[in-house]
Amino acid sequence: MPGDAQAARFLAQAGFGASEADIATLKSIGYASWLDLQFLAPRTESHWDWLTRNGFATEANKYAYFDGLPGSVWRKFITSPDQLRQRMVLALSEIFVVSAVGNTLPWRTMMMGAYADVLEEQAFGTFRGLLEAVTLSPAMGAFLAMRGSKKEDGKGRQPDENFAREVMQLFTIGLVQLNLDGSVQMAGGRPVETYDLTTVTQLARAFTGWDLDTNAPAGADPGFMRRPMVHKAANFSEGAKTVLGTTISAGADGPAALRQALDILANHPNVGPFFGRQLIQRFVCSHPSAAYAQRVAQAFNDNGRGERGDLKAVLRAVLLDPEARLIEPGASNSGKLREPVLRFVQVARAVGLSSAGLWTIPETSDPETRLGQSPFFSPSVFNFYRPGYVPPNSPMTAAGTTAPEFQLLNEVTVTGYLNFMQTLLTTGQGDAKPDLAADMALSTDPRAMVARQALLLGGGAISDATQQRIAAAAATIGASTDDGRTNRARAGWMLLLACPEYQIQK
Repeated sequence: MPGDAQAARFLAQAGFGASEADIATLKSIGYASWLDLQFLAPRTESHWDWLTRNGFATEANKYAYFDGLPGSVWRKFITSPDQLRQRMVLALSEIFVVSAVGNTLPWRTMMMGAYADVLEEQAFGTFRGLLEAVTLSPAMGAFLAMRGSKKEDGKGRQPDENFAREVMQLFTIGLVQLNLDGSVQMAGGRPVETYDLTTVTQLARAFTGWDLDTNAPAGADPGFMRRPMVHKAANFSEGAKTVLGTTISAGADGPAALRQALDILANHPNVGPFFGRQLIQRFVCSHPSAAYAQRVAQAFNDNGRGERGDLKAVLRAVLLDPEARLIEPGASNSGKLREPVLRFVQVARAVGLSSAGLWTIPETSDPETRLGQSPFFSPSVFNFYRPGYVPPNSPMTAAGTTAPEFQLLNEVTVTGYLNFMQTLLTTGQGDAKPDLAADMALSTDPRAMVARQALLLGGGAISDATQQRIAAAAATIGASTDDGRTNRARAGWMLLLACPEYQIQK
């Protein structure tokens, strides 16, 4: 069974962080049983229901700029006991990207809440089910313009190709043919491309005819934003379509053509290595070895029962792999930079951040004063960072080491992050306030206080020497008053949050 540090490390990979109770549970039942319990954990109140209950589905909020959406997301990430599901929602939101940025539709808050619910509903299902649910969601239909895409009219109008292109490039198969271990297939010294413009055109035809399930999007009822899009046969591009070497027959109607097109994509041999590697990056490490990527792709292709795309099997493969559980000192693929959202949610859970109201923490996109990242507010369909990003002008450049989260790291975001965390620990964020009682109880022994904080945050990655330096700094703050004890606790958290040994998740 794992020890305290191993348990805390696993909980930071598989969820958002550890509490003493979480560590005790994991130590008593082990990794595999913890995953089983998480897969069985009931969902907490949906985003749609929470937004509705708190008045965001009223006509007065029809055109509001996503009021309530960040609060609902933070509520789930910070307090929901189904940590693995919520962590998977964050990961999927950064792969199957729909962004609130630039959206002007009526009921957009409810639309994005419904999309977050779709990701939550599908998080432990099948890749094929996830792909269809995402494709037919009003949020994706609006974001990548499949909604309202019509057949050719003979006068120059063509089906919209936006979703057809991105569903291949970003969601399923990528730009180049992959081997099972994620390496690129080459021919004549060049990568073999997965598709061409003709494929995009043909696939776009298979996706025509879909629209919102309403005749009055600006009406008083936002319910259509949680229903899958419906098909309008008059707008469907008839005739055969050939997609990646497979023909969708001329006799297939719109729903049948869409299902066949998604089957073709979901069964492509690229999906296992393409999607699996991104999940490894989101949960465990930025630059997984070829062997690790291949083992996860194999789990995607066959869960052991002959079933393809079982997301629970893929998550087990990602989190229980020997390379995920063992740390090799100095190995370039042994960790990842924690993205700002993860750092915030982790410390928020550690200090018991709670709200008696609406979780009025605003979106956190501003890099100067906040995190430079906010869930569901990506600047584009390409997410906050690219999975293949290699930091320039660093040792990682020559080695070709992918480190996606470093695309968010610069002088501005470092300062904004620390200022945001200081506010969090001092006055809270919005109506959410921290509880430092457990830290204050240990504050007269700075070494013990910092050791507890370092365990919850770093899971054994923060060296004893660093902890001693932080404890010594905290000890310079007098602890004879409640204010002094509170300031010691804050100092411990802040110095650990600023520490590179913490920010790099091993």
